Amino acid sequence: MMRLSGKVAIVTGGSRGIGRAIVEKFRAEGATVVSFDLHAADGQLAVNVTNEADVKAGVAEVLAAHKTIDILINNAGVNAYFDAVEMTEAQWDDVFAVDLKGAWLCAKHVLPTMKTAGRGSIVNIASIHASLTIAGMFPYAAAKSGLIGLTRSLALDYAAAGIRVNAVSPGWTRTHLVEEWFSRQADPAAAEAGVMTAHPMKRIATTMEVANLVCFVASDEASAMTGASLAVDCGLGIQFST
Repeated sequence: MMRLSGKVAIVTGGSRGIGRAIVEKFRAEGATVVSFDLHAADGQLAVNVTNEADVKAGVAEVLAAHKTIDILINNAGVNAYFDAVEMTEAQWDDVFAVDLKGAWLCAKHVLPTMKTAGRGSIVNIASIHASLTIAGMFPYAAAKSGLIGLTRSLALDYAAAGIRVNAVSPGWTRTHLVEEWFSRQADPAAAEAGVMTAHPMKRIATTMEVANLVCFVASDEASAMTGASLAVDCGLGIQFST
């Protein structure tokens, strides 16, 4: 039996990259999946996760069509690279609206139906930058650290209601954004080789490898897991851990 058979899942930011792989994996495992994206396409709803009215309406539409929501994957996010002095207040608000506020809003409007059902699984897509980072990643690391804190708090608050809340923290992943970054370097081949060399496994994860872990964490196979943050980074973080 497929591990998500009969489950209804919302995946935010499911149109490309890790989000798209999660949608494909969940459907292959038997789930009914609705993707929340700014621009709707097939199987997606046009939802701005930073806008509460949008999120509330999107959740209501999913419930009207499918009667329940078993899984929420908070994947929508933006990469951000700013200098702390030069960054504007508006830029700060924009980053945190997507990377942190959006996850809270989606959880806020999904939790009541999960609580009524006495079950549910929320997986927040964080980043290894939540626990270790490099220069130039402000305020991305701060926002992802906040997402880990949100994960722990919601896990504690809703455990007795049968709702599990966990985080998956990818490292370098072969998405279009990473491929574009390689292509913009003065020597793309050398830049990519340098990144691979930095990883103990000498490679970076594929989007489907991340999706595979998300699927496990979201499924009933991980029924005793809540409040956890799992890295999927080809070993990058272990060499810097204490």
